[in-house]
Amino acid sequence: MSNIDEATKQPALDAFLNLDLRAVKAINPADLSFIIVNETIALVPYRQAAYFTVSAVGVLELTTASGLVSVAEDSPYAIWLSSFVKTFPRILPKEAGCHKLDFSEAPEEFKDGWEEWLPEHLLIAQLFNQTGTRLGMVMYAREEPWLPHELEKLEHIHQIYGSCLGFLSEVKIDFITRLRGWMRKAVSYWAVIAIFVGLSVPIRLSVLAPGEIIALNAFAVAAPQDGVIRTVHVQPNTVVKVGDLLFSLDNTTVTSRLDVAAKSLSIARADALNAQQRAFNDLKSKGEIASAIGRVREKEAELASLKALMARVEVRAERDGIVIYGDPNDWIGRPVQTGERVMQLANPRDAGLLVWLPVHEALNLDIGAPMRLFLHIDPLNPLPASLLQTSFQPVMSPEGVSAYRIKGEFEKEVERPRIGLRGTVRISGKWATLGYYFFRRPVTAIREWTGL
Repeated sequence: MSNIDEATKQPALDAFLNLDLRAVKAINPADLSFIIVNETIALVPYRQAAYFTVSAVGVLELTTASGLVSVAEDSPYAIWLSSFVKTFPRILPKEAGCHKLDFSEAPEEFKDGWEEWLPEHLLIAQLFNQTGTRLGMVMYAREEPWLPHELEKLEHIHQIYGSCLGFLSEVKIDFITRLRGWMRKAVSYWAVIAIFVGLSVPIRLSVLAPGEIIALNAFAVAAPQDGVIRTVHVQPNTVVKVGDLLFSLDNTTVTSRLDVAAKSLSIARADALNAQQRAFNDLKSKGEIASAIGRVREKEAELASLKALMARVEVRAERDGIVIYGDPNDWIGRPVQTGERVMQLANPRDAGLLVWLPVHEALNLDIGAPMRLFLHIDPLNPLPASLLQTSFQPVMSPEGVSAYRIKGEFEKEVERPRIGLRGTVRISGKWATLGYYFFRRPVTAIREWTGL
């Protein structure tokens, strides 16, 4: 009979010794927690297990579960189980060891979740180090009740688990201590000094923004009167001379009014001539001569006004330059008002930069600040320029972004690029340290969120 008992106890003893050896060889708390929840089943059968660590504030946090590589903190099981273990201090004894917890002993608010996630019988094992400090907790669950001899085995193995966990925690503290000792060495001090020196290196602040080649002093060609554009005689980017025809307004209405005015003037003159002839024979007709001559003067003034309008139907160039506007089809047949700009005349030698600097990218910029244009068609050959003027208040850019309108002029020796080309402009601001350059945006973001 004794031989049979020895044969029965031998596998259990082998499993216990194997777990003891595995726990001692664990190199960090994560490896030990994996052994606890997945390999303790060799000593006592169970369906699932979960391991909890004690945080710095004494709260149990789920870190390892049996059969899982990692635990998703936002999963329904993890959320419910983390809430459930918070009730253990008031439903379990405070002394060390393994404690059974059955479904009937659970609080009412957690019974629905227990039925969904856990078997009927639980076993809670506390992990303490050599000084009696609680370092963690293990929960085992299965359908069968826990037997006394199983509790005895689990209490012994969890004492070993607790000692190993305490040792690994001390190893971690010792590593931190050694790290601090290394920081005390002269090399560390020199590294810190080098970092501070590097952050103190002066650099020039800069910002990138989209830019376009424009004419700085372009001459606006506007509609001389209300009307409809009939013909555009020049194409965009065409070189014109003084007196060249640019565009014409529709003259149908003016021509009709001019014909009517000419006929009205002829009639008025005929009436005046009749009044003068009647005045030789009839003294009463002499009074009508003045009014007839007045009507002639009125019709002459009306005809002269219409001729002036007719002369303004054709718009001609008042200076030499390049014609700048969009598509001719956008203007043909379009009604315009007096003073509405239709196109511009620009001097190719007067090319400059127009930059839209977003408000959140703005720097303190002075007149004459260096600028460099990297054209999209030739990014390897930047063109130097200097800041000419900047808007006092931000306006909406063509992209719909609140931005400052900045103009720049090219250096004298720079060959002027074609008006209308686009690129990226780098604008240099004032000098600052490298540390300010790195931390300016994070500090700005923090102040926007916190108001500090």
